[in-house]
Amino acid sequence: MRPFDSQGTFAPAAEADELRRLSVKGAGASVFSSAAGLAIQMIATLVLARLLAPADFGVVTMVTTVSLLLTSFGLNGFSEAILQREEINEALVSNLFWINLGAGLVLTLGLAACGPMLAWFYKNPHVTAVTAGMAATIFLTSASVQHLALLKRAMRFSSLAGLDITSRAVSVGVSILLGWMGWGYWALVAGAIAQPLVTGAGALWLCPWMPSLPRRVPGTGAMVRFALAIYGRFSVNYSARNLDNVLVGWRFDARSLGFYKKAYDLFALSASQLVAPLTVVAVAALSRLTKDAVQYRRYLLRALAMMAFVGMGMGADLTLVGQDMIRVLLGPGWEQAGRIFMFFGPGIGIMLIYNTHGWIHLSIGTPDRWFRWGIVEFVATALLFLAGLPYGPVGIAIAWTVSFWLLTIPAFWYAGKPIGLDAGVVIGAVWKYLAASVAAGLASAEIMHLMPMLAAMPEMQGAIARILTVSAIFTGLYIAGVVVLHGGPEPISQFLGLAREMLPGRRTENQASVMTVGKGGVSAGLPAGPLTQQD
Repeated sequence: MRPFDSQGTFAPAAEADELRRLSVKGAGASVFSSAAGLAIQMIATLVLARLLAPADFGVVTMVTTVSLLLTSFGLNGFSEAILQREEINEALVSNLFWINLGAGLVLTLGLAACGPMLAWFYKNPHVTAVTAGMAATIFLTSASVQHLALLKRAMRFSSLAGLDITSRAVSVGVSILLGWMGWGYWALVAGAIAQPLVTGAGALWLCPWMPSLPRRVPGTGAMVRFALAIYGRFSVNYSARNLDNVLVGWRFDARSLGFYKKAYDLFALSASQLVAPLTVVAVAALSRLTKDAVQYRRYLLRALAMMAFVGMGMGADLTLVGQDMIRVLLGPGWEQAGRIFMFFGPGIGIMLIYNTHGWIHLSIGTPDRWFRWGIVEFVATALLFLAGLPYGPVGIAIAWTVSFWLLTIPAFWYAGKPIGLDAGVVIGAVWKYLAASVAAGLASAEIMHLMPMLAAMPEMQGAIARILTVSAIFTGLYIAGVVVLHGGPEPISQFLGLAREMLPGRRTENQASVMTVGKGGVSAGLPAGPLTQQD
């Protein structure tokens, strides 16, 4: 794709009808890429957990907690600056390229120089060398930010999905090969370096554009300030999400952090693979409905109900089978990770619901309020982490679960305040799924106590048998509970209908109304009228 014409103006510009078609196609490509990424990640987990020790994962996590924040400097900020600007030209993007590349170089050298300090903080001498290796990922990532953003602006999502899958596969392949050869934690470092290398080469091939020399161009300063604001919001959120790794690595050791990180990865997998791909589609649809308050609320509450249906069921089931799931995925020697995951399980459903409150901020245009809430979230989560730290990694897992249960209702109240969205209607949309999951979970646990033969089976075969048996029993009871509480199978049919709409090749004329409900549904009693952006 040649992004600029001979006058330096961005060339690919879709008309309205073409824009909608490309958006729907792009959503499908994103979901497919997410599913493929999940498969690759599962393969990596299955193989690498059997080739490397928990301490290998722990020492790399000690460094990536910092390196990923710095790597995201351009990806979260400069990308959005290119995407949101109504008109861009080659000179503007060239300036952003050199600014981003320069910042990447400074951050790369700065992180490498901080290696000895991080090793002292974690009391682990291996951290120094790992920091130097991981620092290279910052510069390599910064070199492709503008090319990737131009591809996104041109809505080349299918190409980007293919590039993402390829880079992930190469990264995992390199790590597995070197892990098999006995490289230890260096296998993970090499895989981390391979991914931005492949991404950068692929981005340049898909978008063969070379930046011109930097020069004074109107608009450069405004775009940089916009990028820094986006990165500031990301940094606050990232810090809240990764403080646990810092505390566990500092208070305990690399082995304990390795156990904790694998348990957390399974916990967070549901959000990264389910909420993230739907965010673009949901925000795009909600943004088009801001002038119709009734439709907006119907769409949002219906989306929350479907998220609760999936999340509450998934969370309760994984709480029951989580230890066996860890045993099957990671193999012997990872039992401690399974115990930690037991305390993550009850937070999965509410985490999925909580992560959707950002849809409101983004769709009605209140990023400043979202940033302020991010600070509240960080402070509350940090205090809970400190309270749970004396109880080890299990205490941190409990703190995570408690944080989502405490923050969800206030988060929706604050996000919905400018549009008059009462937190009570959010509770009304999801509480029946919570009740059904709790009842089905307790009943399933009691039934399993009546089946001692499963506990007596050999370790691996018994784990697989328990996963299948418990999940089947729970699913049946959960669906029955949902049907009873809703007075009929409507939620099930709605979920199946939505799933059919998301299949490739389905007609997409009414995408914006897929999640609406009829009169008298969950939005009954809400005021009509346009949405505002008042504080």
